[in-house]
Amino acid sequence: QVQLVESGGGLVQAGGSLRLSCVASGRTFSTYTMGWFRQAPGKDREFVAGISWSGGSAYYADSVTGRFTISRDNAKNTVYLQMNSLKHEDTAGYYCAAGPPYGMDPYHSGEYEDWGQGIQVTVSS
Repeated sequence: QVQLVESGGGLVQAGGSLRLSCVASGRTFSTYTMGWFRQAPGKDREFVAGISWSGGSAYYADSVTGRFTISRDNAKNTVYLQMNSLKHEDTAGYYCAAGPPYGMDPYHSGEYEDWGQGIQVTVSS
């Protein structure tokens, strides 16, 4: 099991940027596929971005492609989500998740084993 703690959320104007961080502890961070998901009030949790254990592959939801970038620093046990050109519809609670290194669908929330508590991102229009 790995413990995940998100930071970097807050209030930003539309068109602005935020960088979320997720620090992991407990087991070897570099063996995990990492993902970011979000959930807005009254909506289902949705995939935002994912990254392979090595950082060699990244995956994005269509709604954030070209605006968000996921990255990881295995030496710091941290995964990042750089969010640019933010829109009001990006407002949600954002959750970091960890899953196995192989054989999983990074787009599917059910494949992830451990989750952070989440952090709020609010984009004012």
